[in-house]
Amino acid sequence: MKKTFSLIALSVIALLSSCTARFEEFNHNPDEATADQMQYDNLNTGAYFAQMERGVFAIGENMGGRYQITQALEGDLFASYFAAITSWGYAPSNNDHYALYYGWYDAPFNDAYEKIMQPWKAIYDATDEFSPARAMATVIKVFAMQRITDMYGPIPYSKFGTAVQVEYDSQEAVYEQMFEEIAAAIDVLTEYANNNSAAYLADYDNVYGGNVSKWIKFANTVRLRMAMRVSNVAEEKAKAEIEAAVGNAYGLMASKDDDAAVHQSAVLTFRHPLWEIGTSWDDEHMSATMDCYLNGYNDPRVAAYFQPAVSSGLYKGVRNGISRVNKNNYLNNSSRPNFVQNSDMHWMHAAEAYFLMAEAKLRFDIGDLSVKEYYEAGIAASFASAGVSGADAYMSNSTNLPLASFTDPYNNRSTSVSDMLSMLPVAWDEEADEDTMLERIMVQKWIALYPDGQEAWSEMRRTGYPGWVRISSYSNQTEVASGEMISRLKFPSTEYDNNSKNTQAAVTLLGGNDSAGTRLWWDVKR
Repeated sequence: MKKTFSLIALSVIALLSSCTARFEEFNHNPDEATADQMQYDNLNTGAYFAQMERGVFAIGENMGGRYQITQALEGDLFASYFAAITSWGYAPSNNDHYALYYGWYDAPFNDAYEKIMQPWKAIYDATDEFSPARAMATVIKVFAMQRITDMYGPIPYSKFGTAVQVEYDSQEAVYEQMFEEIAAAIDVLTEYANNNSAAYLADYDNVYGGNVSKWIKFANTVRLRMAMRVSNVAEEKAKAEIEAAVGNAYGLMASKDDDAAVHQSAVLTFRHPLWEIGTSWDDEHMSATMDCYLNGYNDPRVAAYFQPAVSSGLYKGVRNGISRVNKNNYLNNSSRPNFVQNSDMHWMHAAEAYFLMAEAKLRFDIGDLSVKEYYEAGIAASFASAGVSGADAYMSNSTNLPLASFTDPYNNRSTSVSDMLSMLPVAWDEEADEDTMLERIMVQKWIALYPDGQEAWSEMRRTGYPGWVRISSYSNQTEVASGEMISRLKFPSTEYDNNSKNTQAAVTLLGGNDSAGTRLWWDVKR
C-alpha cells in the first residue's frame, strides 16, 4: 500500500509539473497572437502603422461617408474646391452655409484620436526613442494632427494617454511640441537611412513601401509646411525650422515620384471617397471658385481634376451656400470630381514644396533658387502630378485672368466676382510688389493643392489669398461676418459632454468665443 501510494503521489506531482510547465500554452487564446509572435516582422508596430495611414484621410471598406464628414464637408467646402448640390433633411442649413452641423464638426476630432493618436501611442509604448517605426509613426502623427489643430485651435496633445479626461494645449504649444517631435523623428530616420539601404515596415507601408529616404523628404516638407504656417506670428522660429528642413541631407519632396499617397494594392483596396461623394452619390461638385480660376486661365489641369458637365460638355461649377439647393438642378449641369473607384488617396504633392520655398525666398531670402524659379518649378511639378502637358505655355501666359463673372449653370444668372477673386495672370512679374508676388504664388498653390481642401483652407486663412467666390447667402448662420471666410470648427459636442471642464478651459486658450468666426493663433493677416 505504501509503495502504491508513493507511485500515485509521484504521478500526481509529475502531472502537476507538466501542467505548470505548459501553463501559458493552456491559457493562451489560439486565435490571438502572442507577445513573441507580435515581435516577428514588426507586427506589433506594423499593424498600427498601417491603421494610422488609413486614418489620416478616412479610407477603407464603406468609409466614404466617414471621409465626407471629416474632410469633404469641412475643408473641401471651406476652401471652395467643391460645393454641395444636395440638401440634407436633418441639416438644411449646414457647413456649406457656414452653419456648422454638430454631427459633422464632431467627426474630424473624434476620428483623429481613435485612428491616429491611439495607434501611435501603441507604437510608442512598444518601441524606444531610436526606433524607425516610432519615428515614421510620429511623422504621420504630426502630419495628421496639424490638420486637426488647424481645424479647431487648441486640442488635447501633450497629455494624451495620461487620463480619461485630458487637458487641452494652446495651439502655440501644440506647434512647439510638433516641431520637436518631427525634428527628432527626422534625426532617427536620417541615421537609419545613412546606414541601411533596406526598406523598413515595407509590408505595412502603403505610402512609400518602406522607403525611408522618401519618408525623410516627406517629413522635411511637412516641417516646412508647419514653419510657414506660423511665420506671421513666430518669424524667427519659422526661419529656423525652414533652414532645418532645407538643410537636411535628404532634402524636400522634388518630383512626382516623391508625392505622398496611400496606394491601392493587393493588400489594400478601397473605393476612393471622392468618387463616392462626387460621382456615385452626387453630393458635391465643382465650385464656382474653381470654375472661375480653371476656366479663366484655360488651365489644362481642369480635365484631370473634374469631368465635363453632362448637359453641356463644359466644366461648370456651383456657388457655395445656395439655400435649399435642389440636386436635380445641378446633377447634370455641373462638373463631378474626376476620380475613379480605385484612385489612390493623395496626401501631399511635391509641388507644395516649391511653392513653400517660393514664399520662403520671397519673405526671408532662404533657398538657392530665385522666387520665380521656385514658383515655376511648383507649377511644373503640379502639371506632372496631374499627368498633363503644357506647363511652359501656361506659366508664360500674361493675358488670361480668372473669370470676372460667374454664370450659374442651372439658371444662367451671372454674378460679378472680379472684386472677390485674385485677378492676376499666371506669368511671373518681377516688377510687382512683394504682396502681389505672394498673392500670385498662393493662387497657383491653391490650384496645385487640390483635392486637399483642408490645407488650402488653412493657407487661405493664413495669407488671405487667393480670393474666392463668397457663399451665396450668409443669412443661415450667425457666427461669421458677412463677406468673411469661416475661421474654424467649434469644439465637438462630445467633448462638452465627456470632457466638459477641460473643454471650457480650452475656450480661454482660444482667445475668443467657441464659434466659427474666431480666428486661430496663426490667423492674423487677412
